[in-house]
Amino acid sequence: MQILLMAEPFKHLINAALVRDAAKHLEQVDARFKAKPFIARVVPQLDALELKARAMCVADALDASLPAEFDDAATLLERAMAPVGVREDGPVMHLAENGLSGWFLWSVGEYAARRGVHHPERALRFLHALTQRFTAEFAIRPLIVAHPRLVYDTLTGWTKDPSEHVRRLVSEGTRPRLPWGLQLKTLITDPSPSWPLLEALLDDPSEYVRRSVANHLNDIAKDHPALVAHWVERHLPEASAERRALLRHASRTLIKKGDRRTLQAWGLGAPFLGRATFHVKPRRIVLGDALTLTLELTSTAKSAQTLVIDYVVHHVKADGSTSPKVFKGWTLELPARGERTLQRKHSVKPITTRRYHAGVHRVEIQINGNVVAEDTFRLSL
Repeated sequence: MQILLMAEPFKHLINAALVRDAAKHLEQVDARFKAKPFIARVVPQLDALELKARAMCVADALDASLPAEFDDAATLLERAMAPVGVREDGPVMHLAENGLSGWFLWSVGEYAARRGVHHPERALRFLHALTQRFTAEFAIRPLIVAHPRLVYDTLTGWTKDPSEHVRRLVSEGTRPRLPWGLQLKTLITDPSPSWPLLEALLDDPSEYVRRSVANHLNDIAKDHPALVAHWVERHLPEASAERRALLRHASRTLIKKGDRRTLQAWGLGAPFLGRATFHVKPRRIVLGDALTLTLELTSTAKSAQTLVIDYVVHHVKADGSTSPKVFKGWTLELPARGERTLQRKHSVKPITTRRYHAGVHRVEIQINGNVVAEDTFRLSL
């Protein structure tokens, strides 16, 4: 078993040693697979590539090295896999003594997605085996696009599969906005085909599966907040502790955005009764600095209040308009007539997902979905 320390660059999850060992193992399983040209095709390219590009490079080499008939190639790969039950979701490359497992199988899944889209029944049987050794959440998505009825009929049966990995694939593989995965645009527009699947998995015995269902619902909430708010309203009454945890995780984006129906479903929709004083310091910063956010609360209520407090930074855009971004703040119980001072550091530093522009940025405090206070700071680049 080969394990990389997480201090290593993430791209090293797929490395030259992994490629060599996997190729030799495939050649031992079936002499038609030639390890030497496979290695020569992949290893010289790896240093210049990041993780996803490495996975695609290996998939290209598999496409060129495996038997031309997809059924033959799928059978070869199935024989080369580690036994069911030998699965690692941590930084494990593969288990050479037992067969292929771990991150090398990302490339195997990509190969199956490319070639199997023309042989969907065989490809689905292959992905059923693959996901029990690694995951097939990326590989199944082209099949959903090309053969939605067949795939959804198959997934319906898989909701009762004995393997939690297969049941998780039902939810994770159909997530409309899966990170790193092909976006399923038809499901972004209309998520209704997925509702029966999510319903079937709502009380799955595996927390691993339920977590995927929650993330799937959170994906849908980004495009159809009212549908997910209704789902929460319908399934929250008399829910078990496990179901409540799922629904709470599914509600996280809606709660951050102050969705009133969702907040009310969780008993958080009441307006704050009291005074809120908010300060941002310093008032002028340069990119890379940090702000100190200070919020002082004074309750005027005769009973305790449960408060979900977030802050919204309205980032200046290139054209001078602003774009709001909600950040998680605090959740607390404020006693009757009580007072509380809250403080939070907020870094304003370059990140890959946001481009900053100079100007006056507004910061709002949002309590139970309602804006109760605001302040500003000026950013210089």
